[in-house]
Amino acid sequence: MSRPVFKRVLLKLSGESLMGDQQFGIDPKMLVLYANQVKELVDEGVEVAIVIGGGNIFRGLQASGAGIERVTGDYMGMMATVINGMAIQSAFEKAGLFTRLISAIEMKAIAEPYIRRKAIRHLEKGRVVIFSAGTGSPYFTTDSAAALRANEICADVILKGTRVDGIYSADPEKDPSATKFDKISFSKVISLGLNVMDMTAFTLCKENNLPIIVFDINKKENLMRIIRGENVGTLVEV
Repeated sequence: MSRPVFKRVLLKLSGESLMGDQQFGIDPKMLVLYANQVKELVDEGVEVAIVIGGGNIFRGLQASGAGIERVTGDYMGMMATVINGMAIQSAFEKAGLFTRLISAIEMKAIAEPYIRRKAIRHLEKGRVVIFSAGTGSPYFTTDSAAALRANEICADVILKGTRVDGIYSADPEKDPSATKFDKISFSKVISLGLNVMDMTAFTLCKENNLPIIVFDINKKENLMRIIRGENVGTLVEV
């Protein structure tokens, strides 16, 4: 294999990506799928950090419908990402990876607190770093956490794994005439109103010239193809 084009990556996974064909919760088959893909990257010397969502268990934005205060709901969503992070850690270690689960909210019994220099050192030692509990503050999504952590650890790129194979001019599941972009600028995404990440996260990446690749995470060869420099999904750059 040719030398990887990225040395350090941050993989953003939604909580929904862990559900598989289920309506909620965690499908063990998805954990194994992602563990095997990430192991291939680590075996090639790529440093991998992960930010995981919690939408398969609880969404803070949905809490108000249940009579739960927004801030409380957001913290409940953060707890859901920690549950997902623990599941990912277990699956990854079963696949032979060394990991560190890091929480933005202190939970000494199950996760390390977030210390930037320590997280970078884990990556340099070949450990997969799993960031959980979002940013640790309400009103921020896990997309924002991904953008923040990727910039803090000096990642080369954010790899946003989704159910579709890139960014389209419209929702391809609803509009059959939607066209896929192989490459698009941050400015064009904003002008077209395309939903890539929430605006806080997206602006942070734009201002720091951090590229984003949106791709189909469920095709098991895609991660390795991206690392080899192949055109997979949609590249968003300045």
